Amino acid sequence: MNAVGIDVSKGTSTVAILRPFGEIVASPFKVTHTSSDLSELTRKLKSLPGETKVIMECTGSYHLPIATALHDAGLTVCAAHAQLIHNFGNNTIRKVKTDPADALKIANYGLTHWLEMPKFAPEDEIRHILKAYSRQYNKYNKLKTMLKNNLIALTDQTFPGVNELFTSTARKSDGHEKWIDFFTQFWHCERVCSVSEKTFTERYRKWCKRNGYNFSEAKAIGIYAASQGHIHIMPKTEATECLVTQAARQITTISETLAVIAGKMLLLAASLPEYPVVIGFRGVGEILGPQLMAEIGDVFRYRQKSSLVRFAGLEPVANTSGKHQGNEKISKQGSPHLRKTLFQVMNSLLKHPPAGDPVFMMLDRKRAEGKHYYSYMNAGAAKFLRIYYARVREVLSIQNNEA
Repeated sequence: MNAVGIDVSKGTSTVAILRPFGEIVASPFKVTHTSSDLSELTRKLKSLPGETKVIMECTGSYHLPIATALHDAGLTVCAAHAQLIHNFGNNTIRKVKTDPADALKIANYGLTHWLEMPKFAPEDEIRHILKAYSRQYNKYNKLKTMLKNNLIALTDQTFPGVNELFTSTARKSDGHEKWIDFFTQFWHCERVCSVSEKTFTERYRKWCKRNGYNFSEAKAIGIYAASQGHIHIMPKTEATECLVTQAARQITTISETLAVIAGKMLLLAASLPEYPVVIGFRGVGEILGPQLMAEIGDVFRYRQKSSLVRFAGLEPVANTSGKHQGNEKISKQGSPHLRKTLFQVMNSLLKHPPAGDPVFMMLDRKRAEGKHYYSYMNAGAAKFLRIYYARVREVLSIQNNEA
């Protein structure tokens, strides 16, 4: 048997080939992720006598080009968790960290765990794109939060409290928020209080009509009253206008991008067979539903419910040694993206309690028992995953049998 260890990096990889008892078939050599180099590597590996397995670490997206190319060529490819490779013993006290040494270590790991190595299977194209959209949505959303905090800090110097004057949520069509659009136009309190109440009310009415917002005369009067009597730090000058309006426009641009990404995520998710089941879960909406599907992927790649719970890093880990009796915590050796999405689902359940929902009933019971916040949130997330696994797998199995 031939164990092909591949240490993957961006655009290039180091390959080493070993046989049992430390026999080196091929010393470590470099391979670029181009069609010509990968074709040559495939030809070389297929010419080896005996069974051949290609072993590599899961390294985000860097390993996908070479893993997919070798898998499509008919080779057995195994992708192992990077932590497992890292913890694998080298039988040496010397600390060596080079690409050739890592390739040999990965090949040794493959020989040691030859029978239980999980096979690599390329992800469905739609699921892969959906996951990319989901990750980008989270990154843009994080950036939007940071920019909104920055804008609120600026409003405290030109129009204090303007962000609290409006309660309407962001529009689904383009992601615009009314208070940000308002502040882009009325960026200083003097632009409101320097005119009469009647004049401002008329200006506000025209602004609402132009921007597609509902007009309320009572709201205009309230805004006018809120603009009075402020001691502002930044004066109403052209320099101040440029600073605060650019900050507001940055948020508007990101909000529009988030609205487009959310729409694309929903379309992609709706094309997958489990979408009707997932969108029916309590606490799951048009954003969290596609994100759950993106992070979990195909449920058939998990052998059992506990495998999905472990993938999320939610399985409890004992912490005892001798007389030490530590608190039982979750492993967190899983997808942080999935844990974050599940946390948002649990938070939604707590904010909008659904009657008779088993996950919420568990959250409520453990909360009543005095459990720590994170303790019952993690327990609820694990229960949600077990229910998700059972329902989605059942529906997909029925559809596959009918097909």
